[in-house]
Amino acid sequence: MTTSDAGEPLLTRWTKSTVYRDMWVDPDDDPRETDVAAIDERGVLLDYLRHYRLTMEMKCAGLDAEQLAQRSVPPSTMSLLGLVRHLTEGERHLRRVMAGEDAPHLYRTDEDRDGDWNGAIADPAVVEDAWRQWRTEVERTDEFVAGVADLGTWNAGVSDLGPDGADLQLRDILVAHIVEYARHCGHADLLRERIDGRVGQ
Repeated sequence: MTTSDAGEPLLTRWTKSTVYRDMWVDPDDDPRETDVAAIDERGVLLDYLRHYRLTMEMKCAGLDAEQLAQRSVPPSTMSLLGLVRHLTEGERHLRRVMAGEDAPHLYRTDEDRDGDWNGAIADPAVVEDAWRQWRTEVERTDEFVAGVADLGTWNAGVSDLGPDGADLQLRDILVAHIVEYARHCGHADLLRERIDGRVGQ
């Protein structure tokens, strides 16, 4: 067993790849890679969003409820399960702002603004609910975006993004949505490596 300078055991890095050391999967098996080239702005934005959504799913693959609910380091309440719940709220937020939908928070409340994180407990029913809600919200967001022909369309709901809550075009909020996923995929890299040594790509 490898140990640190302090004599503590180090988690062995885990890899499924046979081509590049420490990669998540072999390039030919990566579900994010396709032969379809994005040729316009909409295609580029939606391809990046698809990529990061799949990345989040990959980071959580093969873990049980206890592992998914494992927190990072105190005082953070961040976990992979919490990330799924948090990103579910983000999908609803996009439609609430852009479509003006009545899509209240699923997990957050006025009493617990961090309910998406705090409620991410090691319970298989909570895990099942989180994935079901996330997939439902992703589908609804995709349906909404597909139904809007012009990426320059302005928000129909109240914007709460930015210091002044400025109005947003659909292209703006899609970029913000991609950024949110990308940022949390970075968190997921570290969370997953801490759980079982598997590193991301």
